[in-house]
Amino acid sequence: MRDDRRSDDAAARADAQEAELHRLMVAAQGGDAAAYRELLRAVALRLRAFLRRRMTRLPDDVEDLVQETLLAMHNQRHTYDPSQPVTAWLHAIARYKLVDLLRRRARHEALNDPIDDVDAALLAVDAREGGVQRDLAALLGRLPERQRLPIVLMKLEGLSVIETAQRTGMSPSAVKVGVHRGLKALAAQLRADRADRES
Repeated sequence: MRDDRRSDDAAARADAQEAELHRLMVAAQGGDAAAYRELLRAVALRLRAFLRRRMTRLPDDVEDLVQETLLAMHNQRHTYDPSQPVTAWLHAIARYKLVDLLRRRARHEALNDPIDDVDAALLAVDAREGGVQRDLAALLGRLPERQRLPIVLMKLEGLSVIETAQRTGMSPSAVKVGVHRGLKALAAQLRADRADRES
């Protein structure tokens, strides 16, 4: 009997929270800035709890993922259908961002020559050039489009893999391969240019 009452109380609280989120979301979609700020605060609290339960092995990444999810929510808020629960819509975005994070980590660990190492190699070569700035556009211009576009969109404009795939018409895996191969090619170009100047 007591367990049934607790279950009913928990369900009633969840319904009340959902109703409040729905009210705030609809008001925010209507342009109410105060409701939007309140919505973001309420959603951030829920997201932290939701992601902490799913990221027990990645506690340091929880806050970054909360922020990524809030940003995605902000960018996609026009897609919210008021006939649907806000929590389900929000959790779908959070799960998508979590899967994206896990894929990035898996890819990073699986590559023999991780992208971050290639980025570091590019920066190290630039630093040894005595402060001379390279013409990045000329370097990128040497790359095939399938490598150049993903690098420009992801590394320079800060788009995600999915956003880059949508913008270029490439698959997410092709985008990742393009970035990895393109960065390796740029690093090789920089090393070859330096070797030419030294010889």
